[in-house]
Amino acid sequence: MTKKTTVKKDINKTKSQKKYQVRNWAEYNRSLIRRGSLDFWVEQGIIKSWEVKIVPPAKRKRGGQTKYSDHAVETCCLIGKVYRQRLRQTQGLVNSIFRQAKLELSVPHYSTYSRRGGRLNIRLPIKDKEKVVAILDSTGLKVYGEGEWKVRKHGYTKRRTWLKLHVSVDEDGEVRAALITDNHVDDAEAGVDLLNQQPDDSVEEIDADGAYDKQKMYDVCIERKVKRINIPPRRDAKIWLHGNRKGDPHPRDQNLRAIRKSTRQKRKTDVGYHKRSLVETTMYREKVIFGDKINARKIENQITEVMLTLKALNYMTYNGMPDSYPVP
Repeated sequence: MTKKTTVKKDINKTKSQKKYQVRNWAEYNRSLIRRGSLDFWVEQGIIKSWEVKIVPPAKRKRGGQTKYSDHAVETCCLIGKVYRQRLRQTQGLVNSIFRQAKLELSVPHYSTYSRRGGRLNIRLPIKDKEKVVAILDSTGLKVYGEGEWKVRKHGYTKRRTWLKLHVSVDEDGEVRAALITDNHVDDAEAGVDLLNQQPDDSVEEIDADGAYDKQKMYDVCIERKVKRINIPPRRDAKIWLHGNRKGDPHPRDQNLRAIRKSTRQKRKTDVGYHKRSLVETTMYREKVIFGDKINARKIENQITEVMLTLKALNYMTYNGMPDSYPVP
C-alpha cells in the first residue's frame, strides 16, 4: 500500500512539472566552453594599465608606494573567484598565465588582494537600454560556515553570520543593481536603494514579492514615474486612498481592487507576475557557479567578493544564454 501511494505521488509530481527544450543548443554550448577560457576573463589592453606610473622620490608619501593599479588587483581577484581559488592559489594561477603567455609582468602578492580588495569600487557591466523591467529579490549568503559536527558538539558561535544580497534583474537575466547588507535590513528599504542605482527614466516596470509592499517603496516608484508596479498587497491589506478624494488613485489601491474583483492568482497571471522567477534563477546561478559561502573576513572584502561574482555573472550572460521553450 505504501509503495503504490509513493508511485502515485511521483506520477502527479511529474505531470505538474513542465519540460523545456533549448532552441540554440549549439550556440549555448559554445558559450559554455568560452567561459572556461582564460582569454575570456583577461581583458585586452590590461598590460597598459597593469602597473601605475612611478612616483618621483620628491613626491612620494611615507610607507610603501602603490605599484599595481586597481584594475590589476581587480582582474586577479576576478580570476581567482571564477576559478574558485583562494588568495595564495590565485597568485600562483595568474603567475602561470603570464608565464605561459610570455608576459613580462609581475603579479601582485596575495596579501595585496586582501589589503586592497576592500577598497575596490566594483562596477557592474550593464547595457544601455531604453526600457528596463526591474525584478527585485534577496537571498542569504553564508559567512564563516561551520561544520555539522562542531555545531552539534559546541553550538553556533558568534562568528557564524549571514549577509543579505539584494539584486535587481532585467528580463534577460542581466543584474542591473546590487546591494549587500546584514540580515536586519528589510527588502523594501534595500529596494529603494536598488532603484536609485539605476538611471531615472529607464525603469518602466517593477516586479517584487509581498516583502516590498511598503509605503517607502511605492513613494520612490511614484517619484520615478514607474508605469507598472506589480507588488502584491498583503492579504489583510486595506485601501490607502479612497475613491472620493481628488487626484489619481494610488497604484497599490488599484492592485488591491483588481484582486478583489477576481482572485489573487488570476491577477498575478494577468500582470505577468510570474516573471519574478527570473531573479530567483539568477540567484540560483550565482550560488551554483560560485558557491553560497563568502571566504573574506572583513565586510569590505566580502562586498567586493560578492560584486565580483555578479560582474562575472553578467559577462556570462552576455556571452550566451539558453533560449528555452516549454514542450507540450
